[in-house]
Amino acid sequence: MNEWMNNPAMQSMDPMKMELIRTAAAQTQGKSGKALAPVMMALITNANKKGIQFTPDEFSLVLSVLKEGKSKEEQDQIENMVRMVSAYMKK
Repeated sequence: MNEWMNNPAMQSMDPMKMELIRTAAAQTQGKSGKALAPVMMALITNANKKGIQFTPDEFSLVLSVLKEGKSKEEQDQIENMVRMVSAYMKK
């Protein structure tokens, strides 16, 4: 679960963002795709409260962390959840 920390894209990421991602990654361990929506919403909410916004590339990286080790079905659920969250955030 920690291979993502070695991703070159992570080396230049803001330490506050890294901490939020670590927290989300820890909270998703052992959870199914459907249980990830609250974690993602909490990640976004906590980031917004701290004035932090993820770039599209950083968000993609977060998604890859969340999908790591999940089945194809769970990865599809995560993608569906992301679309739902994205639609919510655009309102």
